[in-house]
Amino acid sequence: MLVSLLAMLSPLEAGATLGGTESSVGADQTHMHARREKKDGSGYSVHEITLPSATAVREFVSAASGQVFAVAWQGPFMPDLKQVLGDHFDDFVESARRVPHASGSLSVRKPELVIHSGGHMRAFSGMAYLPGQLPEGFDIEDIR
Repeated sequence: MLVSLLAMLSPLEAGATLGGTESSVGADQTHMHARREKKDGSGYSVHEITLPSATAVREFVSAASGQVFAVAWQGPFMPDLKQVLGDHFDDFVESARRVPHASGSLSVRKPELVIHSGGHMRAFSGMAYLPGQLPEGFDIEDIR
């Protein structure tokens, strides 16, 4: 099962990096030949990048810091989680090695990082966020 999970993590397409700056969103859109839509929220914006594979990656950017504080993905293929999670990817892989995950889902919960990922072929979804970077009044339920 671990081999299957790590195979799913291999790069198909890239996304912006959790903890990175808003400028990484545009660079990734260009690199992926993807469509991007931006919607403004209260204290943050959401950049939705639709990949040619039909997978959607949503990047939540703080208006105050310009930092990507959360990401979410959903679609038939996993995005490149190494790119999407950036420096936090190693935490995800370490958790995959330690935790039995026969259900196909995996979670990491630390004070500085939360990741949930799951699904199966043609139906993947997940989210990751930095609890200490959430804008004031932000509802975690909005990360989808």
